[in-house]
Amino acid sequence: MGRVGVLLLNLGGPDRLEDVRPFLYNLFSDPEIIRLPFPWLQSPLAWLISTSRAQKSQNNYKQIGGGSPLKRITEEQAQALREQLQHHGQDVSVYIGMRYWHPFTEEAIALIKRDGIERVVILPLYPQFSISTSGSSFRLLEDLWQKDPVLQNTEYTLIPSWYDRPGYLQAMANLIAQELDQLPHPDRAHIFFSAHGVPVSYVEEAGDPYQKEIEQCTALIMQTLNRPNAHTLAYQSRVGPVEWLQPYTEEAIEELAAQGIEDLVVVPISFVSEHIETLQEIDMEYREVAEEAGIKGFHRVPALNTHPIFINDLAEMVVEALNSPAIPFEEVIRPEAGTKMYPQESWEWGLTTSAEVWNGRVAMVGLLALILEMLMGRGPLHAIGLM
Repeated sequence: MGRVGVLLLNLGGPDRLEDVRPFLYNLFSDPEIIRLPFPWLQSPLAWLISTSRAQKSQNNYKQIGGGSPLKRITEEQAQALREQLQHHGQDVSVYIGMRYWHPFTEEAIALIKRDGIERVVILPLYPQFSISTSGSSFRLLEDLWQKDPVLQNTEYTLIPSWYDRPGYLQAMANLIAQELDQLPHPDRAHIFFSAHGVPVSYVEEAGDPYQKEIEQCTALIMQTLNRPNAHTLAYQSRVGPVEWLQPYTEEAIEELAAQGIEDLVVVPISFVSEHIETLQEIDMEYREVAEEAGIKGFHRVPALNTHPIFINDLAEMVVEALNSPAIPFEEVIRPEAGTKMYPQESWEWGLTTSAEVWNGRVAMVGLLALILEMLMGRGPLHAIGLM
């Protein structure tokens, strides 16, 4: 089989406060995060958003220690996976490729080439596939493979998603059960799954399977848990004026409080590592929403991190991938695969769905430009003489 490597894919996060603005710039420069009708708009909009959001984001990171723990936790997951693969009789090197911060995916690929890896299993640390997470990284990797003769001689296989894996489901159920069993009345607690949201247009127009996979994953976790508790699935982290998947987390929490729910057990379903969206957004912002709404007990299930059942399941996935036919990029990120990567829409005039979506995006750009001008006294409107 030759030398084998595993490439773990993740989002990445700023290590220090001074990394926040460039991290945000990298994030919003990705057309799979914000889709625009004209490619030349991407960089100016990324600069605009990263500049206007930097201070607020820095304040959020200050609340969790001044930086993201994602790199450290992913390194721990990589080490645990390497050791577990050794127990499976596989001597495999494990690499980390972050999409928007160090170590970047390109840095991981450079190490893979340096080490003479002949076959790579590409494993995203996102249980559910979305064009904005795994899809974006796959698109980048496909581009790297096409342009590099060395990589073209390197075999690879993708693991597109793994939300229905029995080990993953069991690890999630175990963590939920541990949290429930600490309560005086475990069966009365409401289990609240909070997933990262995506714009509705990604699902309805681009064919993103994310919502379907999140809903199926939630049902499978509850089936594995086998408890009588009621549960809710909601979506967090929306930005901008376009419609995102609903129900929104904060609104769903308020509705449950109005129904008299006293104990809420919150499960970060689309995250396998602690980071800003669990430690700050859920633990602080949504906790405050719940307490103000009248929820008496706000309990958060920890992320999987290096849970042994989870790590063993990752190792089994790698072994299965090595013994199965390779899955190439084009089977995952091509229109015939059911998902449409950027650019997937054309500009349309008139009262059409596409026109409404693009009108909302253009309005968002204009609004952000105006806010930036008012806050900073400079920006694109000054540059073109409109202010």
